[in-house]
Amino acid sequence: MQKWLKFLRVSSKIVIALVFLGFTCLLGLYLYLEPKLPSIEGLSDIQLQVPLRVYSSEGGLIAEYGEKRRSPKAIDDIPLSLRQAFMAAEDDRFYEHPGVDYQGILRAVMVMATTGKRGQGGSTITMQLARNFYLSREKTFARKLNEIFLALNIEQQLTKDQILELYLNKIYLGNRAYGVAAAARVYYGKVLEELNLAQIAMIAGLPKAPSRYNPIVNPERALIRRNYVLKRMLALNYINESDMRFAKAQPATAGLHESPVDVSASYVAEMVRNEITQQFGEEAYIKGLNVFTTIDGKLQRAANKSLRHALTAYDQRHGYRGAEQHIDLNPDGVKLNSEESENLWRETVEDLGVVGGLYSALVLEVAEQSARVYLRGGRLINLDWDGLKWAKPFIDRNRQGAEPKQASEILKPGDVIRIYKHEGKWVLGQIPEVQGAFTALRSNDGALQALVGGFDFHKSKFNRAVQAKRQAGSSFKPFIYSAALSRDYTAATLINDAPVVFHDPALEGTWRPENYSGKFFGPTRLRVALFKSRNLVSIRILRSVGVRYATNFAKNFGFNS
Repeated sequence: MQKWLKFLRVSSKIVIALVFLGFTCLLGLYLYLEPKLPSIEGLSDIQLQVPLRVYSSEGGLIAEYGEKRRSPKAIDDIPLSLRQAFMAAEDDRFYEHPGVDYQGILRAVMVMATTGKRGQGGSTITMQLARNFYLSREKTFARKLNEIFLALNIEQQLTKDQILELYLNKIYLGNRAYGVAAAARVYYGKVLEELNLAQIAMIAGLPKAPSRYNPIVNPERALIRRNYVLKRMLALNYINESDMRFAKAQPATAGLHESPVDVSASYVAEMVRNEITQQFGEEAYIKGLNVFTTIDGKLQRAANKSLRHALTAYDQRHGYRGAEQHIDLNPDGVKLNSEESENLWRETVEDLGVVGGLYSALVLEVAEQSARVYLRGGRLINLDWDGLKWAKPFIDRNRQGAEPKQASEILKPGDVIRIYKHEGKWVLGQIPEVQGAFTALRSNDGALQALVGGFDFHKSKFNRAVQAKRQAGSSFKPFIYSAALSRDYTAATLINDAPVVFHDPALEGTWRPENYSGKFFGPTRLRVALFKSRNLVSIRILRSVGVRYATNFAKNFGFNS
């Protein structure tokens, strides 16, 4: 008995000595590493990288620029079930430990000691936050110690809710999505409040390995991970058995959703991006700047539609130039209408994409006055004669061939074509070779309300509305008339609309300007001449007030040349 008591006393002293030694070592390590740790001052006021966003005057999103998709949310705006899902997956004792889960670390050490495998539970949400903000992802003992000490410091400065808010807005969740709000939009096209339990669990399963558990690239692995999160939520009494069974029965519905653009105005967005980056440099893409323009969403949509319709109609009046390309529907070794052939069709049409509302499509069959085509997304549609009969063959810009009598004169199987929807029906189309531009200004202050710089921004980024150099033509006449009104002219002043001839040695001959109609109208009041855009009256006014005076007067309106 005495030997046993002696053994216990010795053992107790050894354990106490080991604990003291361990504590001393940890304290020594902390004192050694603490001066080298990154400062966490200002962490509560840290600015997360948020993309540049461009809006219309009524608040519709026009464009978003930035490497990282992020929409920071306050902790109270993040659904409780989503917060619980992340804690269930990553740190179920988050509100209980001081930043380091010693129980979790002990479990991880025990698993490693008994199985040789890395155990789970060693890294808390606070430790992950420390790593994401301040440390690299290298797997070394020194980095882990730094992570632990930083986590302890963070817990001293921030509340648990502040830490969780930062974590849920900072964490990378794949597909350039940083934070839960961005992930909800990227994977499901939803705001956080619209997510169901299955979708919440799917997102909560991503931090462990965003690429491995990506629900778009690896749906099977993602489902396994999602179901694990649901089981953990059940074990922690965040959900009940019925909730878990229902959520587990849901299929994987994730897909890639781009930023939900409300107003299509890519040329305007590029003008804004140019201006903002000149002021702020590359930081413009991460400062979370929201730029509100004077663009009117309704007018911009009308401008897009009008310009595209006009260019398409003009181009079609000059004839059909034929298919963009042609492929073999049944190449060697590929069976027609097989899965392999459909993959070929899909790749063909998806590679060409959509240009200015014109969808790429593949002709599969041609009947007498119709055609069956494969549209991107796997849809099969019929083009009837009303959508085909316009396609006279193009010869040159001034000549077209005879009107077609049947579809085979226009299309053949294997043709890759363009189609668009007009008044509910599909019509054969082609990308116009002609280009154009459109601008609309508010009359009382000159604010830009709509601008289109070409048929399609992604086809040609050259902005013809502001970058193209063209003659002002009759649009400059109001400035000449304004110069005249600032002198002795009135709206009722009579000017003779009669022939005028200019002799200039610099010219190859004499210049005899004319009105557009080729007629002369004699004495004409100034207001009528402006309304009718009479060239000869404008020339006489310009000669009367003087070119120098008219030029200087126009500079009052912003002209600089």
